[in-house]
Amino acid sequence: MGDTGADMDRPGPSNYLGLQTDTSVRRMTLISDLRGRGVGDHINLPQLVVSGDQSTGKSSVLEGITGFPFPRQDGLCTRFPTEIILEHIPGPKAEFEITATIIPHSMRDDIMKTRLQKYARTLDTFDELSSVISEVGALLGLAGYEGVQAGPAFGRDILRVRVRGETGLHLSVVDLPGIIQVPSEEQDDNDVETVHALVDSYAANPRTIILAVVQAGNDIANQPIIKKSKKFDGAGERTIGVITKPDLINEGTQARIAALARNEDTTKLKLGFFILKNPSPSEMAAGLNVSERERKEMTYFSSALWRDQGLDKTRTGICALRHFLQDILDRHTERELPKVREEVRTLLKSTEKELVGLGEDRPTSGQMRMFLSRLAMRFHLLTNAALIGDYNSAELEFFSVQSEGPRRLRALIHAFNTQFSNDMRTRGETLKVQSDTDEDSGDDSLAEDIVIDQDVTIQQNVTEKQFKAWVKEIYSRTRGRELPGNYNHVLLAELFHFQSRRWKIMAADHVRTIFRELRVFIESLANHISDEERIVMAVKEQVDQRLSDHMSKAEGELETLLEDERQQPITYNHYYTDNVQKARQKDAQDVISKIMQETAANDFHGVMHVSNNGIDVKRLINGLQKRVLVDMDEQACAEARAGLNAYYKVARKTFVDNVCKQVIERHLLRPLPKLFSPEIVAGYSEGELFRIAAENPPTLARRSYLKELHETLTSSLIDLGQV
Repeated sequence: MGDTGADMDRPGPSNYLGLQTDTSVRRMTLISDLRGRGVGDHINLPQLVVSGDQSTGKSSVLEGITGFPFPRQDGLCTRFPTEIILEHIPGPKAEFEITATIIPHSMRDDIMKTRLQKYARTLDTFDELSSVISEVGALLGLAGYEGVQAGPAFGRDILRVRVRGETGLHLSVVDLPGIIQVPSEEQDDNDVETVHALVDSYAANPRTIILAVVQAGNDIANQPIIKKSKKFDGAGERTIGVITKPDLINEGTQARIAALARNEDTTKLKLGFFILKNPSPSEMAAGLNVSERERKEMTYFSSALWRDQGLDKTRTGICALRHFLQDILDRHTERELPKVREEVRTLLKSTEKELVGLGEDRPTSGQMRMFLSRLAMRFHLLTNAALIGDYNSAELEFFSVQSEGPRRLRALIHAFNTQFSNDMRTRGETLKVQSDTDEDSGDDSLAEDIVIDQDVTIQQNVTEKQFKAWVKEIYSRTRGRELPGNYNHVLLAELFHFQSRRWKIMAADHVRTIFRELRVFIESLANHISDEERIVMAVKEQVDQRLSDHMSKAEGELETLLEDERQQPITYNHYYTDNVQKARQKDAQDVISKIMQETAANDFHGVMHVSNNGIDVKRLINGLQKRVLVDMDEQACAEARAGLNAYYKVARKTFVDNVCKQVIERHLLRPLPKLFSPEIVAGYSEGELFRIAAENPPTLARRSYLKELHETLTSSLIDLGQV
């Protein structure tokens, strides 16, 4: 802490503006603190910015506003933004606390950001500011500072100078490098673009009050800062014009400058203009203090040159400007602070959401194992709920009917199994008898075609006559030592094996369909339990590999079932004998019905009346006997077909049940919850843990950044709620 220097008087209670309430002071302090925390990199904060061409007297204006001297050497206070914060703290001592720090630009890497943030210097007097600027310029790597030969000429990092004490006002103002209009040997085209971009970045902030410094002798309308004001502040609602160096204009042009100062010229601003007289070089060299500056300024504007120009005294001189700035910045901050608070809250929510999206922080192997164990437990619980059809006890959003993919797994399995059963019933037979009408159509030779055709992908439609011919053909090929009217047991086996040839392809298709749906389910579940792409991919990869292993077992089980069906037909199901008996009864009924019709037509002249008279009964019996002609081969084939139909129906139902239970349930569904479980995670080596759960460098960097931002926003929101 120290005195500001013997060359100037310290602003004290006698000239303190007295505009700030405690609330105003807290608001202004909070905005400065928020900017220091880096909140301004993400949210526009209210601020006062001084900008203008080089050599327009910006430094003199800044000195007049703050009441403190600033270096005027070439290259100082003009190569990077400088924020001056004045905090008025009443006290009996003529001492000030002056500190200098750096606010790194948001584009700085973490290493350089940390290095710049560590910079802090306490100044005894403002005379030391020149050396601070040189130190900071060198630290920023700007060419021309303390031996830095190569590097950019201008920087975006902010030098913050905080002055606490009886400053006379509470104010924060940012001084920007002077705008370069024409490149030179010292400042090339790149430097011109850099400064313009820097000024634009501040002017574009809708919460920036632009203090546009223009020299009286220049073409005001074409001044770059005025053009930028029109571009970024079209309504002129946040631009204050400051006219400097009126003492250097040509004789007789005072009226034009006065009209501009009265905001009556062609260039108008809603907040108007102020007109100042900067101290001359000789006055500065003589050690002009604040009070003397104000007195000389008022004397100048009271002279004959300006006395009759109609200047508004509230808009003339540095004291009037200081008063106005304090007031407008206070009102501006009060108006914008609720919006800032809401934007901080919104950004905090989005930051929290992104942090959640990154998953748990897990720098150690133990934390990785715990993280994966929790994911595995969710996988286990949700999979188990999906399999038993308990869609309400687990995470409801996962089983929502609006959710994408096969998440209600048991319902889906039921649907596919039912479809498989129906397909086996309607399309499982190799030969499908279409109709028993038009038996004379077709050719018996088709039986050979049916046997020879090995394509089982398409069901073959045949007539009743063709089917009988095929059975008879197989019967003739399987004759053994059995007597006429009987058939070899091989006949039923060959008939069944041929008729069930399509079972393999249909069952395999069904199992593959279930497998595909399970993979889709796993993908949906993996995406649900984690938002991290690497974790999702790792879980899918591991579960998919284990599921593929179980699929191989399922295919082996299916092959075992099919191999059983290729053996000699065996069943103890009473439905087989029942169906055979029903078939025989139906055949007998059909034969008797046909014979009765023929007998009635030929022997009874179309009208049959049979009494218990012996003559009538004998006549009927004779008529039936001469028409009952039994072909022993036909009888054997009919018996074989009845056995085939009965056995096929029983075997088909058993096969469908076995595929659903022994293949799908046993090998694909029952193991599903265990494919990614806490037990599996417990067995991971450290290498596996790091491969699956470790975060990549970009994610780690992003997480670190978001955590820091979250902490900053949280504390900022708390502070914002207190003003």
